[in-house]
Amino acid sequence: MRPPLPRQKPPEPELAGPFPPDLHDVRHLWLKAGLLAVWVLVSFVVTYFARDLQHIMLGDWPLGYWVAAQGAVLVFIGIVVVYACAMSWFERQDAKGQASPADQTRASGPVSPQRGPEQPGA
Repeated sequence: MRPPLPRQKPPEPELAGPFPPDLHDVRHLWLKAGLLAVWVLVSFVVTYFARDLQHIMLGDWPLGYWVAAQGAVLVFIGIVVVYACAMSWFERQDAKGQASPADQTRASGPVSPQRGPEQPGA
C-alpha cells in the first residue's frame, strides 16, 4: 500500500503588498514626489543658504534665523496638511467614481419605516 500524497496548497493570489494595487496610482505618486521635492528644498537647499540670507531682516531678526528656526517647521506642517487634504480629496473622487447606478438608486430610494418595540426582532 502506498502512502497518501501530500495535499498541495492552492496557489495564493498575487498581492501588491498590504494595500490594494490601485492605491498608488499616478496622481498619488505625483503628489508624493512634489511634496518630497518641497521637503528636500526646504531641508537642504534653503537651510544651506541661510547664512546668505542674514542681511535680509524680518522685524528685528535676520531671515536666515526665521528660515532655520521657524520656517522649516511651518513648511513641514504645511506639507502634512496638504497631503491629508489631497488624499481626502482623492478618496472622495474615487468614491464618486466607484458608485454603481444600483448603489445610487438604493441610496436615494424610500427609507424603510422604523420598527417599533412591538414588532419581533426589535
